[in-house]
Amino acid sequence: MTYCLAVSTKGGLVFCSDSRTNAGPDMLSSYSKMHVFNPCSDRVFVLLSAGNLSTTQAILDRIKQDLELQGGLNLCSSQKMMDAARYIGQISREELGRAEQATADSGIDATVSLIFGGQIKGSDPAIYMIYSAGNFISESDEMPFLQIGESKYGKPILDRILTRDTSLEDAARCAVVSMDSTIKSNATVGPPIELLVYEKDSFEMNHHIKMDEDDTYLHDIKQAWNEAMNNAFRTLPLFHWETRSSVNLQVVQEQTQNFKQE
Repeated sequence: MTYCLAVSTKGGLVFCSDSRTNAGPDMLSSYSKMHVFNPCSDRVFVLLSAGNLSTTQAILDRIKQDLELQGGLNLCSSQKMMDAARYIGQISREELGRAEQATADSGIDATVSLIFGGQIKGSDPAIYMIYSAGNFISESDEMPFLQIGESKYGKPILDRILTRDTSLEDAARCAVVSMDSTIKSNATVGPPIELLVYEKDSFEMNHHIKMDEDDTYLHDIKQAWNEAMNNAFRTLPLFHWETRSSVNLQVVQEQTQNFKQE
């Protein structure tokens, strides 16, 4: 299984993905699901993938091949981010069709889901979720993040924390906690964790890190979040009968203390 997410804020974009793949309970391996493209000086793109690895590889090969041919529609010739998203969706649909023909009698699921994001000079950064059929949706002010794969475990903190005004650093920390929550609840999602933070209008990928299972920062995030959750739980409001019991106990203690003083 896979978990990938992307966040769009006023300051830029955040991308996060796990690297675990499995072909059964005893066949776990690692494969990067974050693919970075910087084909021209005025644009940067990131593609996150979930689903069939063979179809994903075919899509990546097509993107690279089109860039090498330097003709027709490709990531360099796209004028707007939506044009680039439409191009990726078209490739995804075509390669899925080929894969399904090749695996028609095998029962293999050849589908993929993609998150595609980045920035082309002259327009704002954007992220899109591209479905297997090639159609896509974008993020919104109400939901400034997109997820693919095993998304349910990591969604609650995103819903509670993220807005357009969230800083890039806080959005990145939120993404890591979301990933950690998913790893905690689903053994098929796991490190190495890749995190990429893109600053708006920079057209550079200066903040791209990979965290293994024993990574110090990932360990510190896990520990700090666990402690914060436990502390928050202990401060939740009591039930009415607990409150009365606490008040009665306090009264008894005060009376006992007064009796001893007398």
